[in-house]
Amino acid sequence: MNERRERSERRRLWRPPEGGRSTGTPRAAPLDGVLVLDLSRVLAGPYATMLLADLGARVVKIEDPRGGDVSRRWSPPSLDGEATYFLAVNRRKESVAADLASEEGRELMRRLALRADVLVENFLPGALEAWGLSPAALRASNPRLVVCSISGFGEVGPRAGEPGFGLLAQGAAGLMAITGPADGEPHKVGVALADVLTGWAAATAVLAGLAARARDGVGCHVRTDLLSATLSALINVGEAALATGKEAKRHGNAHASLEPYRAVEAKDGAFLLAVGTDRQFALLAERVLSRPELAGDPRFATNDARVAHREELLPILRAVFSEGTRAEWIARCRAAGIPAGEVAGVLEALRSPQAEALGSVLETYRDGRRVPTIAPPFRFADLQAPPPAAPPRLDEDGARVRAEVGLDQRGGSGPPGRRSRPGGRPGTAGGAA
Repeated sequence: MNERRERSERRRLWRPPEGGRSTGTPRAAPLDGVLVLDLSRVLAGPYATMLLADLGARVVKIEDPRGGDVSRRWSPPSLDGEATYFLAVNRRKESVAADLASEEGRELMRRLALRADVLVENFLPGALEAWGLSPAALRASNPRLVVCSISGFGEVGPRAGEPGFGLLAQGAAGLMAITGPADGEPHKVGVALADVLTGWAAATAVLAGLAARARDGVGCHVRTDLLSATLSALINVGEAALATGKEAKRHGNAHASLEPYRAVEAKDGAFLLAVGTDRQFALLAERVLSRPELAGDPRFATNDARVAHREELLPILRAVFSEGTRAEWIARCRAAGIPAGEVAGVLEALRSPQAEALGSVLETYRDGRRVPTIAPPFRFADLQAPPPAAPPRLDEDGARVRAEVGLDQRGGSGPPGRRSRPGGRPGTAGGAA
């Protein structure tokens, strides 16, 4: 059986849930039977559609024939000839190459949209409209279609229509201003968090759209953007700024409102201490630090007092913690019921006993080669998980999908030199690290 057929067969089979035990005969995956068209590229949209695929939806990724999703080439690093950036957010999908500037490509798109339940796109404004494939036109032909449009800065306001990149969204949303050393420069988060947040927002909105369709019988058009998703993630920091009218500050690895809730130094390096209540601080003082008098000190008895007097408390903590190792302090804290932990490296975290117990690495294969991916963070006890499937090669499923909708194998994909693209190559609205 060849690799393409193997992947096709795996899509029709189910396996037990990833982690946990079923209490009975597992039912089909939550989104089994839902067809998603993925017209997005790079990260936010592909991450959203991968989440839907992880919930059981069939996701057909429409890609430019001239190289496909640009993130396929965002290397180093790469694995099996493709950038790990692409591999990270495109498992459990099918790939179809289609030139939407050609009539053949548009016809394929129209036929797929008639059958689809969901369409996710992140084209710049006007691109789909120029091809006669606007969300309104597609929904007019298929009123049950749920369309999710992802952009960088939304569809209104002075920055509407600007391309979206995660770095710009982190900066515009104030996230960089509160990240990094208190006495240093603003830092971006180590991953493209704005895109990840937007992906979750898009997937959540799509699920809500499907629920509304089940109730009302018609789909909807929902929009989200990198800026809005990142602003919403400011939560307590943003709320404090709104309530006080004061600009938020950076606190490094400390916390603006809790103490001690920070990285602390042992004699062999830093570990994390998260004291969230006065009771926990009393336990810390008595059972971990062997300094019970600290809990009765008016400067430290309450969290408000500890925050106000943190410059007096921290030297005391540093002196005590410098006498032991990270492992010793973490063990003592956990034995006393005090939240504490290590600062793990990425590979260390993915290979940790806890990650292994949770099944946090999902193994997939293509062309006989292992393609490890980070597993979805949900596990259903009584619903099946879709089978693992590696990210597809460009147009790997094109012939089969075209045949499903009654088109020939080429489906309008001619030599690159003969393809037209009015107004230049369309851009993407969201985003990169």
